[in-house]
Amino acid sequence: MENNQEKKQTVLSLIQPTGTPTLGNYLGALKNWKNMSDSYDCFFGVADLHSITVRPNPADLRRRTTEMYALLLALGLDPHKNTVFVQSHVPAHAQLAWILDCYTQFGEASRMTQFKDKSEKHPDNVNVGLFAYPVLMAADILLYQTDFVPIGIDQKQHLEITRNIADRFNGLYGNTFKLPEPFIGKSGAKIMSLQEPTKKMSKSDTNPKAFISVLDDDNTIMKKIKSAVTDSEARVYRKDGKDGVNNLMGIYSCCTGKTDEEIEKEFDGKGYGDFKTAVGEAVCDELRPLREEYNRLIDDKAYLTECMKEGAEKASYTAERTLRKAMKKVGFLQI
Repeated sequence: MENNQEKKQTVLSLIQPTGTPTLGNYLGALKNWKNMSDSYDCFFGVADLHSITVRPNPADLRRRTTEMYALLLALGLDPHKNTVFVQSHVPAHAQLAWILDCYTQFGEASRMTQFKDKSEKHPDNVNVGLFAYPVLMAADILLYQTDFVPIGIDQKQHLEITRNIADRFNGLYGNTFKLPEPFIGKSGAKIMSLQEPTKKMSKSDTNPKAFISVLDDDNTIMKKIKSAVTDSEARVYRKDGKDGVNNLMGIYSCCTGKTDEEIEKEFDGKGYGDFKTAVGEAVCDELRPLREEYNRLIDDKAYLTECMKEGAEKASYTAERTLRKAMKKVGFLQI
């Protein structure tokens, strides 16, 4: 049994503490984290170092970091079985990032589309941290000799640059870092805005009716689902152009495990009122245990602190071994 534990492949996934995740984040990614944690040696972290490129209010950053950590535990990620940590509690992330900065070409970093997008959005604060962001992400991944990284399509470039940096370093100094692969799990549905179903659900949407937060109460969830945009056809089936209905079918399917065919049969001859009620109830049932567990945990600051300390120790143990190896290869004097 012990040997099986050792042979588990490593998965790393970090999430920024930039507000409460949406139903889209949950069904698309977070729900799968719990399943992964049973099959892999998992490192789950709150990426607070990444979140300061936009200079958040310090008190907000502290509060959100604690909230996001509590939410990870509320997902059912056992902090004793997995390594659940806060990124800034493991100094090796920043240390390895500096070393890797020196093995990253300016040209390859400047080609990152996220840097271009964010520079355009925040032209008054185009800082070096924003530019070097993918190198810190590479350090996050490479520190844990990660086999797989669950990524969305928008993160594909970041995994590619991570592999390039690791490959370059390994080519110069011999095998130091494992080359990570993208984790292609059971894909969660891409959940769209409830008010504009042609665009992705986002917590930064100015219309609060457009998204469901994973901590919304039952009443709020039902109201948002009932006001979701559909069409005038009043028939539940999947078809191009029926974006609102397709989105609600996707949500219902993720929450119940039912296929499109089963959903179409269930609501044959029924209107959108019945359908929306059923979708709302399914979402409430899906999110209620998460919300209740979160509310319990967020009130137990002593337990959260204890778990953070344990997570930092476990993460540091693995991370520092990789860091020391890299430092030795580069030629830093070891004492």
